[in-house]
Amino acid sequence: MLKALLAAAALGAAWAVPAHAQEATAAATAAASAAEAVAPVVQKGDAAWIIVATVLVILMAVPGLPLFYGGMVRAKNMLSVMMQVMITFSLLGVLWCLYGYSLAFTEGNAFFGGFDKAFLKGVTVDTLAGTFSKGVYIPEYLYVAFQMTFAAITPALIIGSLAERVKFSALLLFMVLWFTFSYLPLAHMVWFWAGPDAYTSAQAADAAGATAGFLFQKGAIDFAGGTVVHINAAMAGLVGAFMIGRRVGFGKEPMPPHSLTMTMIGASLLWVGWFGFNVGSNLEVSGTAGLAFLNTFLATCAATVSWTLVEWFAKGKPSMLGAASGAIAGLVAITPACGFVGPMGGMVIGLLGGVVCYWGVNGLKRMLGVDDSLDVFGVHGVGGILGALLTGVFASPALGGTGVYDYVTNSVADYDMAAQMLSQLWGVGVAVVWSGVVSYVAFKVADLTLGLRVSEDEEREGLDLSAHGERAYHL
Repeated sequence: MLKALLAAAALGAAWAVPAHAQEATAAATAAASAAEAVAPVVQKGDAAWIIVATVLVILMAVPGLPLFYGGMVRAKNMLSVMMQVMITFSLLGVLWCLYGYSLAFTEGNAFFGGFDKAFLKGVTVDTLAGTFSKGVYIPEYLYVAFQMTFAAITPALIIGSLAERVKFSALLLFMVLWFTFSYLPLAHMVWFWAGPDAYTSAQAADAAGATAGFLFQKGAIDFAGGTVVHINAAMAGLVGAFMIGRRVGFGKEPMPPHSLTMTMIGASLLWVGWFGFNVGSNLEVSGTAGLAFLNTFLATCAATVSWTLVEWFAKGKPSMLGAASGAIAGLVAITPACGFVGPMGGMVIGLLGGVVCYWGVNGLKRMLGVDDSLDVFGVHGVGGILGALLTGVFASPALGGTGVYDYVTNSVADYDMAAQMLSQLWGVGVAVVWSGVVSYVAFKVADLTLGLRVSEDEEREGLDLSAHGERAYHL
């Protein structure tokens, strides 16, 4: 049971997936006959790469994200943000192995999996997880670990919207609820399918497709998490920022980042770790892995440049914070597209990501009047939506993209951009509404039971001391 990146029957094929499914090994190519059984093959290179990719994503979560967020808050709140990220990542890693993996990646209904693999029951050193090539597999333990990093870092992104005034206990309660009822179902809806070996004929494809996640069936494609990760977390952050209210003194007192040096270090670690995030999502060492790597690199460079130029023109000076934010915007925007679009399409997505996310942080935020402390929605929400939609455009082979692959015919399917854009809109719309509703309910439960916000005195003192009894710096 594995992450899928399929376009569905709306594209004109029985079921279709990115063209990278055709290229991994000679063993997969030998299965050209749809009815021919394919013996499972584990390539040591693929397995080794997934181990490296998993470690790279852990690097994003600890220490990349805590340094990135920590540098942007005031000194009195730095440790609180770092603590919130680290504990969230750790707590949800535990929950992932208890029930999260099972609910996300086993057969159930269109929205949730089942409990067949709760407590990792049945997962052993001998069980395998499929990739995107027929007959090519990786050890299931590695798949569990790789997906665990996604499940644990995604909720941690939300912390940036609530920084400097959220109560630690309420945050943890919210995280458990949101992980269970927003992250897991969206992961199942977008990424769960029966695997390529199930697509041996049109009839078999129909049967396999009926067991897939809701958005998979709608044809939404998301290579590494534009909907499941970025839009999902950003909507939660936006809802939370509205519900918890503005920081004391917001708009009246200066609240500059206390250490842009640390923010730059954090952004750099995120950039490096993101190669594990995006390229690892291919699950194989193949040409498509190389494409995802180059797109991740190029789009990030492009977004850093475009954000910097727009800020320079608009404000008269280019800032380090802007360059770092532009890099993250590029990484977010290319995430859903990195294995589907050609390098020039990736560059355009990066250039537009820098410009549009700059507006999200400096224009949309003011329009909404919300105190999204570290601009989670302006970067992850706006960038995630932009990237998800542009995936449908630039995946077209006519624009240098890979197209989508039909496992029944073992060939790239005809590409219908209008149909794919409709599928992408389904993905964006469901992610926005689902996460928005779940987040509101989860924040309300946390507020009614524990109280979302610390007292004004605690907030003015700083959460490092008031919540954790520590200081980041001793002067």
